[in-house]
Amino acid sequence: MSDVTAAAKHRYTVNLSILFGELPLLERPAAAAAAGFTAAELWWPFGEEHDPSAAELDALRKAFTDAGVRLTGLNFLDDLSRGARGTVSVPSERDRFRANVPVAAELAASLGTKALNALYGNRVEGVDPAEQDALALENLVIAAKAAHEVGAILLIEALNAAESPDYPLVSADAAVEVVDKVNAATGLGNARFLCDLYHLAKNGEDLARVIDTHADRIGHVQIADNPGRNEPGTGGLDFEDLFARLTAAGYTGPIGLEYRPSTGVSADSFGWLPRELRGAQA
Repeated sequence: MSDVTAAAKHRYTVNLSILFGELPLLERPAAAAAAGFTAAELWWPFGEEHDPSAAELDALRKAFTDAGVRLTGLNFLDDLSRGARGTVSVPSERDRFRANVPVAAELAASLGTKALNALYGNRVEGVDPAEQDALALENLVIAAKAAHEVGAILLIEALNAAESPDYPLVSADAAVEVVDKVNAATGLGNARFLCDLYHLAKNGEDLARVIDTHADRIGHVQIADNPGRNEPGTGGLDFEDLFARLTAAGYTGPIGLEYRPSTGVSADSFGWLPRELRGAQA
């Protein structure tokens, strides 16, 4: 990407659950800072622990504050560590998810995090999808209210069907439909669409149409090139065009870097983004 004009219109946050994954979690904020980033985001960082100890929470906070990196986005309990895709719609995880909501919200509040992502969860064999969707709406209403109380938005994400075949939200339209249902139920208007351009591209969506159609619902954008889920410039996506379209559509939020470094060395994967553009003006 030789022309960085469109990229310069945006600010960036690095996802430390996938980038700098070659380092222990608590070392990643400092590594991000050394690479020039001032903001980061995380999937749920405590694995299957829905209610981690005060010591674990304090250690994570300290890692970010010591590094001078702001945590701008955080997942609620997602169970990604065991191959799940969230817990919101899964009946057996109802209590764990609800116990996690105040924990995640408090952690977000303590670090100034303004976006909380609630992954919908996979379909469960033998359970009526309508039952799962009803539970999801109940849980998302709880999550939206908790997010609102700490000044945050609630994000709802579409994934790609190839990598998440049991996940029901595999289009922008499907995710936005859930966003609208949550906002209608709460009246808060703080549910937003997490527009992950990698997942949408892998699903074969027209990314320009998604941006133009759903611009007023987009609360966060994440990127990786496709195919490969590596850094921009390793696949076929035209990020200069996509960044320009986001600007034209009025998107002013951060863009999350959620890719795997093609060489396996995260610090070497940012050549496409000049250092002076990495510090988020949050």
